[in-house]
Amino acid sequence: MIRKELQTWLDEFNNVTVPALLAAGFKPTPTNAREGLAGITSSLITDIPAVAQVYDDIVYAQEYNVPVRIYNPAPEQALPVAIYYHGGGHMSGSVTVYDPICRKIATKTNHIIVAPEYRLAPENPYPAGVRDAFNTAKNVWAVLDARKIKYKKQLSLIGDSGGGALTASVAMRAQFDANMPIKNQCMIYPSLDYTMQAQSIKDNGVGYLLAASKIAWYFDNYFQHAENRKAASPLYWEFTAKLPRTQIFTAQYCPLLDEGRLYAEKTKAAGVYTEYYNLENMIHTFMNMENLCREEVEFVYEKMNVFLNAE
Repeated sequence: MIRKELQTWLDEFNNVTVPALLAAGFKPTPTNAREGLAGITSSLITDIPAVAQVYDDIVYAQEYNVPVRIYNPAPEQALPVAIYYHGGGHMSGSVTVYDPICRKIATKTNHIIVAPEYRLAPENPYPAGVRDAFNTAKNVWAVLDARKIKYKKQLSLIGDSGGGALTASVAMRAQFDANMPIKNQCMIYPSLDYTMQAQSIKDNGVGYLLAASKIAWYFDNYFQHAENRKAASPLYWEFTAKLPRTQIFTAQYCPLLDEGRLYAEKTKAAGVYTEYYNLENMIHTFMNMENLCREEVEFVYEKMNVFLNAE
């Protein structure tokens, strides 16, 4: 059963908000997709912590220089580093939208968080965002050095939804690159299978905020050149023991439930230390809806803290 507060919100969304939008001639566009996620997040995360240092900077790369925001909760210490790839189906989300979540992760895990403003579809289709995600991880140390930020040279990757796809994509490529060690990857309801064949997409594809039809629309905007979507899906890539320690959170009423669970099974089978948690009363995007489910959001942050700081 979905948590009561979330169910009340969903009932309003499904029975009042969506019918009113459709009656007014609503048509999905990148603009209103971005506004929708931004509006949910800003209205439902209102407890925003201060962070000792917050810098905007650039990670330089050959193809595209990636804007990043750096959150340093304890500048006097040499802290480990984590990159946070925001969610939004490769079309929406931004550093600004996810600023509260990045602040919380920085302060709750005592990590320097680097949040990249990777390029979004449809203006920048696949694989632009993946390249930005990889280049951020590869070149992150240079921007920290230029800022003279103290750090421990230990890198983790974190991402939710479409940002989980980027997390997995970077980690799976880095497993074969000795010059790019990644200690941990942490994913929250990740999107890992662009073929949309999972049973959970059918079971949870209507009525739980993230609709199967919306996922298909996101992917059609992302893949614009007849790419092989299975080949682009991290769930079908090679799993070896060289992958980083892995932590995955899924939500029981999320269309992406099965792909997160299957990815965790594959990392375990490959001999990778893996933690898997399924939050039984949650929906997709619940981390952006904190005021309606504080206990569950806090559970994720607490487990993330222990996982990222384990020796």
